[in-house]
Amino acid sequence: MAVTHNYDVTVEWTGNRGAGTRDYKSYDRDHIIRVSGKPDIAGSSDAAFAGDAQRWNPEDLLVASLSACHKLWYLHLCSDAGIEVMSYIDHAHGVMVSHANGGAFSKVLLRPAITISREQDIDKARQLHHEAHKKCFIASSVNFPIEVEPDIRLATT
Repeated sequence: MAVTHNYDVTVEWTGNRGAGTRDYKSYDRDHIIRVSGKPDIAGSSDAAFAGDAQRWNPEDLLVASLSACHKLWYLHLCSDAGIEVMSYIDHAHGVMVSHANGGAFSKVLLRPAITISREQDIDKARQLHHEAHKKCFIASSVNFPIEVEPDIRLATT
């Protein structure tokens, strides 16, 4: 049985310097992303597109969403399998190609470094990344490849 989930987000442009969008250089790309009951996210465009490099941009958020979704499914699957994950850090990398008609992501590479507690779980811990990728809602919603290169380590005592 399918269950529908709804997500309401407000994005408010805060970059009007007084002249609106009179020309490409007359306004900032700054915006605030709001969700009821959560801290605001200060956003902008990538600095390459006249944005503020100190703020989150949509491309950062897309890569972060893919990484976080994969991690959440992975931890769930490890928990179900009795694998004790002690730490998980992903250094994700997205590749976007811009062209005359805009641009698009060509791939995202997830590179999670995972520490687990038992040596006998290493192979299963590596295999569960395939299942996590298949279950990730965000990964299932994009039209570019997502590669996962996990580094599974054993916790030292």
